[in-house]
Amino acid sequence: MTFKRVFGIVIDSVGIGEASDANKFGDVGADTLGHIGEFYKGDLKLPNLAKMGLSNIRPSNPIEGVPIVNNPIGYFGKMHEVSVGKDSMDGHWEMMGLPVTEPLGFFPEGFPAELIKQIEDFSGRHVIVNKPYSGTDVIHDYGEQQMKTGDLIVYTSGDSVLQIAAHTDVIPLKELYKICEFARSITIDKPYRIGRIIARPYVGPDKDHFTRTSDRHDFTLAPTGETDLDRLKAAGLDVLAVGKINDIFSGQGITDGVHTVSNDDGMKRTLENAGKDFHGFSFTNLVDFDAMYGHRRNPEGYGKALMAFDEQLGDLLASLSDSDLLMITADHGNDPGYKGTDHTREYVPLLVYSPQFKQDGSLGIRRTYADFGATILDNFNVSGNSTGTSFLKSLK
Repeated sequence: MTFKRVFGIVIDSVGIGEASDANKFGDVGADTLGHIGEFYKGDLKLPNLAKMGLSNIRPSNPIEGVPIVNNPIGYFGKMHEVSVGKDSMDGHWEMMGLPVTEPLGFFPEGFPAELIKQIEDFSGRHVIVNKPYSGTDVIHDYGEQQMKTGDLIVYTSGDSVLQIAAHTDVIPLKELYKICEFARSITIDKPYRIGRIIARPYVGPDKDHFTRTSDRHDFTLAPTGETDLDRLKAAGLDVLAVGKINDIFSGQGITDGVHTVSNDDGMKRTLENAGKDFHGFSFTNLVDFDAMYGHRRNPEGYGKALMAFDEQLGDLLASLSDSDLLMITADHGNDPGYKGTDHTREYVPLLVYSPQFKQDGSLGIRRTYADFGATILDNFNVSGNSTGTSFLKSLK
């Protein structure tokens, strides 16, 4: 069974329970979907994800409000990450056959003085904060100061990220991006080796009305080796990137990429791709789950976002033909019912559907996210690097 088009959707941060190595990350007890279900007390309505087998993944502990179904419309399972981190970059690279085996730079106390000085010297602006902070809290607490002084708000999190926030009336986007590009250029190698530099523009008149804009831009490390996206592109296939996929892979291995401003926009762009006559892979990231609700520890908003996605998923399912394959997964967890504000080390769901299917069943626990990319390569008869194991032959 093979397919002309494969659609991959990453519902960013939607984990499905603590991974086997969660203790190494301080994440024992994390359960993104489980805790959202508990918060909603049975009112989490996800009919399309349910019929794809979402709760069938964990039959002994189904997600509250999401029933186990007797005959799911496709295949279901979960995947375990083998990368040494739990950042979005780690997860996506691993999906595409490039697990991150060397730890990225992590600065839980803030960045070294010499790095901050380089940013200040380049930008001509003073740096404030320089410590772990919630992105919404930091602009509330320091945004008015930044507007008055023109300083750069630099902060980090539990991941390998250096984030720079600035009000667009004070530091135009072009300037903010230029500063972030410089920060990217000096943090590629050790002793820093930071996974992502993120531009965080915001608007608003005062601390009670500041909001971050959709002009966020991630400046990631370029992939350290060939990915499955590169392999697909080299084979002459279309590789369509939706959302921050283009940023995560630094544009490599992509034939066409579009920026999105929300989950809703990301799904609309994916539906647009479904209306195109292409041959290859459409790869979508829906970041709002993570950025808007996971990091802000907002289970109510997270649940609403899941229900909105489920509704649009119904439209996508209806638009697929026998020559299409849809695979839904996540890149890590970010449990809104858990401690802290950072990503959580969890299994991620794996839901697979095509109108061509005559059967359904469990794909079990995949030992690495790389099985995702290996299956896509197998479908298009493209050679990989044997990092992952294809489950294509299980689809009937």
